[in-house]
Amino acid sequence: MARNFQVMRDGVVALALLAFLWLIAAKLNDEAQTAYTGRFHAADGDSLAIGDERMRLKNIDAPELSQTCERDGRPWACGRQAKEALQALVDARDAKCEGHERDRFKRLLVVCKAGGVDINAAMVRKGLAVAYGGYGPEEMQARAEKAGIWVGHFEMPRDVRDREHGARPEAGKLFAW
Repeated sequence: MARNFQVMRDGVVALALLAFLWLIAAKLNDEAQTAYTGRFHAADGDSLAIGDERMRLKNIDAPELSQTCERDGRPWACGRQAKEALQALVDARDAKCEGHERDRFKRLLVVCKAGGVDINAAMVRKGLAVAYGGYGPEEMQARAEKAGIWVGHFEMPRDVRDREHGARPEAGKLFAW
């Protein structure tokens, strides 16, 4: 009987020790979230600033500020419109941006919310940004509704950046929807 008690006690202690070690490992993997609230400034359709902190909206890519797209056979300032739409979304009193990763330019990669709305998703849903590693359903909705850039012809923002910085664009073609 004493032997059974020892075996059971040792098993419980070993299980408790494993659980404790698992909790420590999980805690070490947690990365601190950085959160900002306040008055944000949209630099373009997917970049924000607050004070000295520079942020980029995670998993989306908006037209470059100087980029034009084509709608009804005429150019329109889709980059400027994306910036204005982002500014309007972050102007909400309760706008909050959170993230824990940084891009190669040391910008904090963030997901922003205001009034319970995911701002990153809203930009894609409005057709003023393409999905870039996330927000696929929102992009499909924007395409189906021919919202924003999906109403006409446009170049992918990455191709515009590559051309402006001297790199050769991947496809170098316009998208038409």
